[in-house]
Amino acid sequence: MKFILPVGLVIALSACSVNPLVIEKEYEDVQDTIGEVNELIIDNLLPCSGELNSSDQNAGHLQDCETQSDGVIKVIHLTQEVDIALEQPDPIDPNTLNDLWEKIQYQMTLPIPQNQPRLDAQKNWYLRHPAYMQRVSKRARPFLYHITQRLEQENMPMELALLPIVESAFDPFAYSHGRASGMWQFIPSTGKRFGMKQTWWYDGRRDVIASTEGAIKYLRYLNDMFDGDWLHALAAYNSGEGRVMRAIKKNKRAGKPTDFWSLDLPRETRAYVPKLLALADILKSQDEYNFSWPKIANAPVVEIVDVSSQIDLAVAARMANLTIAELQALNPGYNRWATDPDGPHRLLLPIDKAESFTAMLAQTSSKDRLNWVRHKVKSGESLGLIARKYSTSVSVIKQVNNLKSNMIVANNYILIPVSLKDLDAYSLSADQRLVKTQSIKRANHKIEHTVNRGDTLWDLAVAHKVGVRELAKWNKMAPTDTLKVGANLVIWTDDIAIPDANSPVMRNLVYTVRSGDSLALIASRFKVRIADIAQWNNLEGEKYLQPGQKLKIRVDVKRT
Repeated sequence: MKFILPVGLVIALSACSVNPLVIEKEYEDVQDTIGEVNELIIDNLLPCSGELNSSDQNAGHLQDCETQSDGVIKVIHLTQEVDIALEQPDPIDPNTLNDLWEKIQYQMTLPIPQNQPRLDAQKNWYLRHPAYMQRVSKRARPFLYHITQRLEQENMPMELALLPIVESAFDPFAYSHGRASGMWQFIPSTGKRFGMKQTWWYDGRRDVIASTEGAIKYLRYLNDMFDGDWLHALAAYNSGEGRVMRAIKKNKRAGKPTDFWSLDLPRETRAYVPKLLALADILKSQDEYNFSWPKIANAPVVEIVDVSSQIDLAVAARMANLTIAELQALNPGYNRWATDPDGPHRLLLPIDKAESFTAMLAQTSSKDRLNWVRHKVKSGESLGLIARKYSTSVSVIKQVNNLKSNMIVANNYILIPVSLKDLDAYSLSADQRLVKTQSIKRANHKIEHTVNRGDTLWDLAVAHKVGVRELAKWNKMAPTDTLKVGANLVIWTDDIAIPDANSPVMRNLVYTVRSGDSLALIASRFKVRIADIAQWNNLEGEKYLQPGQKLKIRVDVKRT
């Protein structure tokens, strides 16, 4: 081991009139160094040892001896400190640890208060539910290495790697009652503010790469806003910076402390920060708590691959030798059957699949990454109607066919990218996840409702005697979401009211347009309004119908 004497020891030795050249010496063995220092001490004490003779008995010499003695005492203290320091183990390089949770534990820095009731309550919950961490670790395994790497690179507290546990239990498909989505739980506005693109095809709030970058930016912004107080920053991440700032100002005006534990904050936020600190405490002292924290290898398991263009997820899965569901689970940001045509053009793949996928991708042209149909435009069709029919978007059809406007001509042909597989094969797409959620049995009776103009979750909940939050949850929505005309909702209830004689009995039906039909004629036949037919079918002001065209009609069977 190499060792250089500390500056403090240099000064002490100088005070004892030790030759300064000794200080510059690099010793191969520290114990030899300490022995040599001891010899120097003895040598420098000799002039002051024993009885002073008469010629030496003068004030100046006594002062020199006192100075030497002080210096020797300092040397003794410092050599003792060196000895103690040598007994400490060498610092561990966290990147050499085999377990990611252990790496996080080793680098945690936030202080954890003791005997704090709110923190103890959360800690006790986690300790009573060890199976919860088993589930969380399974979800975290593909993504945790990337998160810890980015936090390390940005010099952020490693405790923040535990935040997705508090936010979503590491579920990138999580959607909360407050319209927050993804592993880091961003609401739409904050997501856009911190760089998360949100389109029909793609939601960056669920993309693990994009949302992790956004979370780091947002947390750093909050930490700067609250002058480096991480607990204030975390509270603001949960309930908004304005609310936390107002709570701090309120306490200041009242002469009260302004630390997190003293602030008047919403109940959810008062529990939010303790949850994170409780997890950190359990991780740090898991042996003491006898808590089995599942291990995750401290190594990357996924790789980011740039695919450079839109690609059908079924095509990509086949090239990667994965199921579609496995690919979607790693890339939860993609809402539909393909990646966003306007990007991002990347896929997360298992690290052992990336090389072969990249080689196969290089041999596949952009055109062959999608499936195509040649559609003949019928009279009365619009781009919107065609896009809905093929589960794509108007912008994609226009881009593929070099259309400058939404105007299309009957009998012309247009190319349309379509899914390689049936849509239900893309089991983790937004549509299929909604179908799965709506199919979960919540009560004895399931009612299907097509949203009409003016419908609200509140009105529907009251009419069917169910809670607004429950109704929203059954349909993978937030209570504050706006209903879209034509959307299909499910309502679960045990209480089916028997209508009286005057109550309408509404049913949905599909009508096939006949030669000579018009919107006015059909509306009259079924006793509904022309405007309603247009809304139900998204006709967008179209005046002309084509024989064979299918129309959705909502009718009162008692009147029709």
